[in-house]
Amino acid sequence: MSPIRGLFKSFRKKSDSGGEDDAPRSEGMWVVAGLGNPGGDYSRSRHNAGHMAIDRIAASKGIDLNRKRFKGATGEVRFDDTPVMLVKPETYYNLSGECVSAILGYFKVPLERLIVVHDEVDLPEGRLQVRKGGGDAGNKGVRSVAASLGTPDFIRVRIGTGREGRRDEGLDFLLRPLSKAEAQLLEDSIARAAEAVETIVREDLTRAMNKFNQRNDR
Repeated sequence: MSPIRGLFKSFRKKSDSGGEDDAPRSEGMWVVAGLGNPGGDYSRSRHNAGHMAIDRIAASKGIDLNRKRFKGATGEVRFDDTPVMLVKPETYYNLSGECVSAILGYFKVPLERLIVVHDEVDLPEGRLQVRKGGGDAGNKGVRSVAASLGTPDFIRVRIGTGREGRRDEGLDFLLRPLSKAEAQLLEDSIARAAEAVETIVREDLTRAMNKFNQRNDR
């Protein structure tokens, strides 16, 4: 039995007995999880680009992510007729998989309808990349999601936060507050990341890759 199938089976066992733990079946639902850290200290840092993308999608749909469950903040929107659950894990970045795997298991969402949005230092600032699977490039949040699901084969929207010439700054570079110019550049990337998510759900992964995996000449 595959790890992800075993995950779903364990949640089904909990619901078979009836009662409030019964998991709803959400036909066709997607889960979009944006990685980041909870708390105001990190809210405007590069490492919270995933959270910012989720907030942007939620704002465009006029909703708040005001339901706390599975160690995350969630809200539900629709892209045309497709239900989408927006998720901001609140476990701290490196444990994001605890939240993501719990939601997929509870709602019985297949792996192919999971999108993880996150910052990526391997991409220059201003760049965006949509892809499925692959390594984690040292991103511990992505690593946590892959480990919790038992597979890396989920869709990622990677927001470039590349730090050429600043690698000696380490995590401080990702966690420090952004300057006005830095914030504007990241905001542009976040807007395109939100659009990429909608393109994946409304159309398909290949079209999103063709549209957004282009070098930004900014």
